[in-house]
Amino acid sequence: MDAATPTSLAATASFRLGTIGTIATNRFTERIEVLGLKVKDVGLLRLLEDGGPASQLEVARIMGVAPSLVVTVADRLEALGAVRRLRDPGDRRRQQLVLTEAGRELLERCTTAARELDAELTAGLDEPARQALNSALGTLAASLGLPS
Repeated sequence: MDAATPTSLAATASFRLGTIGTIATNRFTERIEVLGLKVKDVGLLRLLEDGGPASQLEVARIMGVAPSLVVTVADRLEALGAVRRLRDPGDRRRQQLVLTEAGRELLERCTTAARELDAELTAGLDEPARQALNSALGTLAASLGLPS
């Protein structure tokens, strides 16, 4: 084993990313709860912002979740005025989810919360290390088919 090979579980990228991810998720969750949101809600808002109107089935496929979960999330976001359901003009049996102006404002508040959390989590890094981390995470995300 060379010097670059992790010798313990705690030294592996998978374990570290998982542990840090859990901490980041918990802290982000606390920040968005005051907005009446959950992490899946923010994921759906972001998806609609990036891709425009989408059917609930399309959203479930993209997010990799059960359609019933999308219905629950969409119900919660609709109650907040963040999304609207519109009949699909091409198939009146389907409903499309559309991001509203209130949804865009909520998403912006979530982005601000995420940036503040980023600053906290990376406070021990200098700017070049912060940039290198962001670049590496972008590369990993892209390789997994996630937005980078």
